[in-house]
Amino acid sequence: MDYKALFLGMHPGFFERDSIRNQPAHWVSTELVMDLHNAPELENPIPCPENITFGLYHGNIETLRAAIREVEEGWAQFFHEGDRVFCAFDGDKIAAFCGVGDMGTVEGLRISGPGCVGTIPAYRKQGIGLEMVRRATCFLRDDGVDLGWIHFTCLTSWYSKVGYKPVFRWNSKGFLPLED
Repeated sequence: MDYKALFLGMHPGFFERDSIRNQPAHWVSTELVMDLHNAPELENPIPCPENITFGLYHGNIETLRAAIREVEEGWAQFFHEGDRVFCAFDGDKIAAFCGVGDMGTVEGLRISGPGCVGTIPAYRKQGIGLEMVRRATCFLRDDGVDLGWIHFTCLTSWYSKVGYKPVFRWNSKGFLPLED
């Protein structure tokens, strides 16, 4: 499969965007994918505290944005009322979050994946974020998504623990080869 062509189909003119062209060349991101029709890794839960529950967020957008700001101030602008956001919850508190918006249909494949993934600092290093990504990916698979896609990340080994595979890297100048 030509993942670079799929990428450009999802993000036309990506490398011409000022926000991409103006990044330092040493900032390298990886794109990772998972065939959701053949993803046995998704059947292996990641151990995390038993009191944590998972599901779509249905609360107040400002409560969600406050949690997001605890992780990354700049991400709050990307979350809007009505967006599909998958979360880990500790009772009624958000422990982790990720957007699960549709990335489009390209070459007959419906593509989506967890994006802007974050775990509130007090909940880190307990497996919660990784289990949330696994469950969010299962949610997308069950919703009819064909290809899970992790966009714009440097956390290749972390996402690989759930079964995502790196397909290419890029920087402000364009596509780069994968490193071994």
